[in-house]
Amino acid sequence: MSRRVPTLEDVARVAGVSRATVSRVINGVRNVDPAIQDVVRLAVERTGYAPNRAARSLVTRRAETIALVVSGAGEVGDGEQDAFVAGVFADPFFGRVVSGVVGRLRPRSMYPVLMFAESEAARQQVVAYLRHGRADGAVVVSTHARDPLPTLLAAEELPAVCFARPALPGPATFVDLAHRDGGRMAADHLLARGCHRIATVSGPLDLPASRERLAGFREGLERSGRPHAPVAEGGFTLESGAAAMAGLLSEHPDVDGVFAANDLMALGVCQVLRERGRRVPQDVAVIGFDDSSAAVACRPPLTTVRQPVEEMAAEMVRLLQEQIEGTRTEPTSVIFEPELVVRESA
Repeated sequence: MSRRVPTLEDVARVAGVSRATVSRVINGVRNVDPAIQDVVRLAVERTGYAPNRAARSLVTRRAETIALVVSGAGEVGDGEQDAFVAGVFADPFFGRVVSGVVGRLRPRSMYPVLMFAESEAARQQVVAYLRHGRADGAVVVSTHARDPLPTLLAAEELPAVCFARPALPGPATFVDLAHRDGGRMAADHLLARGCHRIATVSGPLDLPASRERLAGFREGLERSGRPHAPVAEGGFTLESGAAAMAGLLSEHPDVDGVFAANDLMALGVCQVLRERGRRVPQDVAVIGFDDSSAAVACRPPLTTVRQPVEEMAAEMVRLLQEQIEGTRTEPTSVIFEPELVVRESA
């Protein structure tokens, strides 16, 4: 026998509220007590209720979906599009963003539309998609410092929130991390372990986040009277971390502590150290950044600076919903705090 489709009345009965209250919560009406909203959303999950999206859109006059845009810069040719997309899915960071976005949207029976904006034509497609109302707004993850998409969206006055502070000037709402504090945490931990010859593998230095992590790391060393640390610039990939570490060992073979500006690069660092017969952490202590799945997969498990990506992504959606509903009209920013997660590599 087929299972009966849950109704609004079923949700109301489980939540212990009226049908009208359930309707207001599902349709995003704001004059409902937050505690009651939580009860209704829990009842929606328990019953498996799925609103009629077409009917709901008629009421709200919205698409009831958002665009999750992964954006680059410059002009990516046809032969490079697959590589761009493959690179996105290979990075555990992106999976955490998706998890945070979906986790925030799902209780509201909304889901994201994944879009790539790796070229000028693709960026214009994103703008047109939003302008024509096919999505109510966009959360944007930029992979390049000179990404023009946030500026384009602001010029069109389209609702949008960026992950990380855009490098290009202009009004933008964004969520970011106190990267400088994270860099200082890494330096302090290596110093506390007794490391004396410390180096770092930075991220791309055209990115504000990379510069802030490096600046904080240097500040931490300077406070302990160590004004200089060798720096090798990486590209946030495992391969770039390995290449940077190989270069550092060639010039500074006595290094005993390394801070890599993300976990994938730290994996590459550990790989090269093993190949050169250096034990982690006995000979060289290694710290990463992000606390991604790569940190747990590393051998030994990686000590790292946690970036709460899932929570940050959920906050992006919250800020975007405020823009869509018209309760927030001025650009704003929310800055999260990092946390040192100590495992076995340092």
